[in-house]
Amino acid sequence: MRISVSEAKSQLTELVRRAEAGDDVILTRHGHEAVRLVPVRQVPSADARRKLMEDIRRSAIGCIAPGEDAARSQDFLYGEDRLPQ
Repeated sequence: MRISVSEAKSQLTELVRRAEAGDDVILTRHGHEAVRLVPVRQVPSADARRKLMEDIRRSAIGCIAPGEDAARSQDFLYGEDRLPQ
């Protein structure tokens, strides 16, 4: 949606609501695009990021077969002479 700055003054609350809902709100000045209203993205807290990392680590448990480790996970790429095949 495109609206002039002078018209937007009386509709600011509605324009903010529409921008928060995902609508593209562009304010114009003298017929030219001047600014775009976009919602602010919330930055997750340190605790939320820490919990996410713990969840990812827990979900990865059991993904590697018993006896395998990351140091040997790509051995199949090399021959007996330890050179790439």
